[in-house]
Amino acid sequence: MNRWTELTGDTSGEDYAARFAALARSGKDMHGEARFCAALVPAGARVLDAGCGTGRVAIRLAELGYDCTGVDVDASMLAVAREQAPGLPWRRADLAALSVEPEFDLVVAAGNVMALVAPGTEATVVARLAGALRPGGLLVAGFGLDAAHLPVPPGLTLAEYDAHCAAAGLAPVDRFATWDAAPYDGGGYAVSVHRRDGV
Repeated sequence: MNRWTELTGDTSGEDYAARFAALARSGKDMHGEARFCAALVPAGARVLDAGCGTGRVAIRLAELGYDCTGVDVDASMLAVAREQAPGLPWRRADLAALSVEPEFDLVVAAGNVMALVAPGTEATVVARLAGALRPGGLLVAGFGLDAAHLPVPPGLTLAEYDAHCAAAGLAPVDRFATWDAAPYDGGGYAVSVHRRDGV
């Protein structure tokens, strides 16, 4: 079982959406991840939102002109995504078993996705996400590294994540401390960008 399911029981979609709606009403910027991704690939690019949840990132990118697909294991989250953007393709799948054609220009795994997959499946998940990329495509993942940035005990380290990426044919491009592209300085949260070989 993945850590997300253990944490929520796959029944958190409405609550999750309500929490983010409240943050948006308070004036908090809710689109840092989408803005970050939009700076990496041009409008019209194909984007896979892996672990899309309620679709916040994919919906915003679609509004900006990207061809987006969302995939998540949590049916309650996908129900919210489908209600908010019925015209976008939403798929239910465990990322460790994801099977899609290598046709995406960018795969984004925001919201601690990599830290919430089932323990021991991290390498498989990275390989599946890499397999969704066309040659030269980018994998972007942001996740916490310590207790202050995670809802579960820390597990995946950056060294382990980089090793999984290398094994999947992904080369490091850059790393940041936030979705606003602040330089990474060894803190408890990192946004990593890797490129699939074959440019």
